[in-house]
Amino acid sequence: MDLSRLGSDSAPAIVTHELTKRFGKQVAVDHLDLVVHQGESFALVGPDGAGKTTTIRLLTGVMAPDGGQAQVLGFDSVKEAHRLQKLIGYMPQRFGLYDDLTVVENLTFYGELYQVPKDVFGRRAVELLNFADLSSFRSRLASQLSGGMRQKLGLICVLIHTPKLLFLDEPTFGVDPLSRREFWQILYQLLKRSITIFLSTAYMDEAERAHRVGLLDHGRLLVADTPEGIKSNFKGELIEVRTGNLGAAKSLLNKQSQVRQILAKGDRLRLVVEQRSQAIPLLRASFERAGLTDFHLSPVEPSLEDMFVQLVRGHPKHGSQP
Repeated sequence: MDLSRLGSDSAPAIVTHELTKRFGKQVAVDHLDLVVHQGESFALVGPDGAGKTTTIRLLTGVMAPDGGQAQVLGFDSVKEAHRLQKLIGYMPQRFGLYDDLTVVENLTFYGELYQVPKDVFGRRAVELLNFADLSSFRSRLASQLSGGMRQKLGLICVLIHTPKLLFLDEPTFGVDPLSRREFWQILYQLLKRSITIFLSTAYMDEAERAHRVGLLDHGRLLVADTPEGIKSNFKGELIEVRTGNLGAAKSLLNKQSQVRQILAKGDRLRLVVEQRSQAIPLLRASFERAGLTDFHLSPVEPSLEDMFVQLVRGHPKHGSQP
């Protein structure tokens, strides 16, 4: 793939071709081919060690690949990394807020770091503090902020220089559900301003909020599509089983020929069958013959998590990741 012609306003925000990174014998990113369009939100999803953080570090020019290439906003992520830094915002998992500085002092520090002119910074700081609902906390020390407020402060710090593309590495990890929702409301507002957002997350429900999703496992991209597009390719149909005796139910279901796969999900089981209209009566009869009366079978639609599990089980492993 020739990436040299990319760079116009209509070009994709990110294009990678066989992007690869190794740590010794371990392959962290495995020949990644990916396109992210301008103005969209793209969520890279996978478990710990899937290669999400390494991918973001490669795209932001923090780390050089061992093979392949990446073009970000028309610039080579390695050869033109210095030019790229002025156009992107990068919020790593452990963003560098200074606990002994106030909210506005942290924002000022990053304004100076990004060399934002003082007159521009003044207007931009007021706008961002209001935008993140942090104006009333401008004099509070960062050490005294809640987890959700720290994440919002980190976000506006990387927005102070008005980037065109935002990289967020698991931005809501460890944050309570309400703060996660508020954080995404801010991201939606950024999308309205035509900022492209590339984020990694381990939360499948969070990924469904993005325009498109990439499922990553052992450094290899399994699929990249809209959430609905990914789920539409689920093979088979799903039945959810609720019962007070999961162990006995699973033992019984393992013997049922119509059950292709059993997916554990909290206090429930999800069964992959070919046709649930035929399977449900047969399964109900099997439960009753076995004396298991405390059960409930219901049809459900596949989630991203269901699709991810199915894809992972259908692909060979590529080794453990750092």
